[in-house]
Amino acid sequence: MIFNLGSINADHIYRLPHLPAPGETLAAVSYCRTLGGKGANQSVAAARAGERVCHIGAIGPDGDWMVDLLEGYGVEVGHVARSDTPSGHAVVCVDDAGENAIVIYPGANRALEVSDVTSALGAASPGDWLMMQNETNLQIETARLAQVGGLNLAYSAAPFDANAVREILPFVTLLMLNEVEARQLEQAIGEIDVPQLLITRGANGAEWRDRASGEVILCPAFPVTPVDTTGAGDTFTGYLVASLAQGLVPSAALRRASAAAALQVQRPGTAEAIPTGAETAAFLA
Repeated sequence: MIFNLGSINADHIYRLPHLPAPGETLAAVSYCRTLGGKGANQSVAAARAGERVCHIGAIGPDGDWMVDLLEGYGVEVGHVARSDTPSGHAVVCVDDAGENAIVIYPGANRALEVSDVTSALGAASPGDWLMMQNETNLQIETARLAQVGGLNLAYSAAPFDANAVREILPFVTLLMLNEVEARQLEQAIGEIDVPQLLITRGANGAEWRDRASGEVILCPAFPVTPVDTTGAGDTFTGYLVASLAQGLVPSAALRRASAAAALQVQRPGTAEAIPTGAETAAFLA
């Protein structure tokens, strides 16, 4: 089983002919509001990969529709707290090439109480997985609880903050970074000393490093034409952790996650664009 301490955001998505330059005003070609947030996206991806997922998060008075969508995607939402703080949201600008620029307001994602986490993790068993990203509060507190409970911790170091990553590293089983974040972290702390490290390189695939065995796996990306790259990394992450939780070896888990991300970027949107396990299996076949 997977527990995910993760953000829940309303994504306000604007399609633009190009991303705006400083001082430039652009008229959007289209607009939509949808479920997003790195945490919510990763929970949906893991659930669509066929794994049982308990989401630990918070919404404001305006957020019930997002919880309904999470539940509709198969995510367990009994530990999503209600807060007086407005729900988190993101302004997502997407250009004709599928590239994006994103501004995030954390809102209720940073209003969680320790009791929200302890209640959820009370149902965890040793060997279960905990996913976290840097979009909520209670990072260290939750990591400590996971360590005591014998959980594996998969940490997505985004939005990147070297100090936040440094504090969480002693608890991490699998650290996931993009190549820019990996360079920044190495500049800040030197060698990245975690049991397992994943560095994603966008269209150039991903690299897996296992410290204990010395194994390095290079996983190429599937060549596709993207429509919208928003949420691609979250799709990869959710599928990867779900596949590892289901017992796949890293090479197979990486290939499955890469296939899911390849399908996701060919569709507009975020959570709603994440493929099912059956769709991913058909793509791989």
